[in-house]
Amino acid sequence: MPLAVPAAPPRPRLLAIVLPAVAIGLAALVVRTPLAAAHPLAAALFWSWVVADSALLGLLAGTDGRPTQAAILARLAGAGVVVWAAAPIPIREMLSANPACGVLTIGLVAAHLAIGAVRAHRLLRQRGEEPRLRLISALSAILPPALVRVAAAELAIIHIALLRWGGAVDVPPGSCAFGYHRHLAPISIALLVLSSIEIGVGHLVLMHFSRTAALVLMGISLFGLIYLVGLIKSFRYRPILLGPTTLRVRAGFLIDVDVPHAVIASVDTGIAGEVVRAPGTLNAALLAWPNVVLHVDPPVWRHRALRTPRSYDRIAFRVDDPAPFLDRLRYAIAP
Repeated sequence: MPLAVPAAPPRPRLLAIVLPAVAIGLAALVVRTPLAAAHPLAAALFWSWVVADSALLGLLAGTDGRPTQAAILARLAGAGVVVWAAAPIPIREMLSANPACGVLTIGLVAAHLAIGAVRAHRLLRQRGEEPRLRLISALSAILPPALVRVAAAELAIIHIALLRWGGAVDVPPGSCAFGYHRHLAPISIALLVLSSIEIGVGHLVLMHFSRTAALVLMGISLFGLIYLVGLIKSFRYRPILLGPTTLRVRAGFLIDVDVPHAVIASVDTGIAGEVVRAPGTLNAALLAWPNVVLHVDPPVWRHRALRTPRSYDRIAFRVDDPAPFLDRLRYAIAP
């Protein structure tokens, strides 16, 4: 995800996801006890309250500022679906016997879908943004945004790995592309070959002990190989981009960093190991050694999935042809 420059550190999202899931999971265990089966009405009320309360508290904890009415409605609709889908049979029978419960859930879901469809249609009609990003934003108006982002990332990996062979790199209009794949690709290909040999040997050995375990491990290994192939190919298809107002530092689909020109204080090419390994440095060169370091002021924040955001005051990366890149970058950030 691209970096931003917020006025204050963004709120961590991990607890907003984990704690509601833990609370709902514990409640699901409680309502499956013999005591809950003996008192289905009380268990149904308890189950509905925990699911709805956890969903709304997770929304409050994971939102900077006040949640929108559409977000609240989406959480309530999702909570209604979870109440019905994950409830044990006695509670589900209790809910089915009360038509008001079904009408309330259907009403919440229908209202969310209607409002989400209107927002999605409006987002799809917007101009000035990539069609893929417009589609992700439109689907996020109906489905959980985190789920949409994960699905889009996985589909992008599979598309690059299996369906995209040759062709132009991803360069938006108005941007200059600078490659970095000539240093990363050979090392990554060597890792791919070694991984393939290791997977084959491990599969043959495991087949002697458990055919089922060998097949499961083979499926996981094949997915890992597809992921690695997609990563290697993404080094070429996703170059570093220098735009009119921002520098977009990318390392395949692993790192995607938008750095505004205004926050770049200086650019260095003589790089010491202490600088690259410092906690305040984001090393986007991965397996290669960086040949460019940006010093940014104020620091930029990197949002990471299911992890606390971190700030960086240096960004290290490597380009295949540093001389033309540095000339264009210094011209772009010159006052």
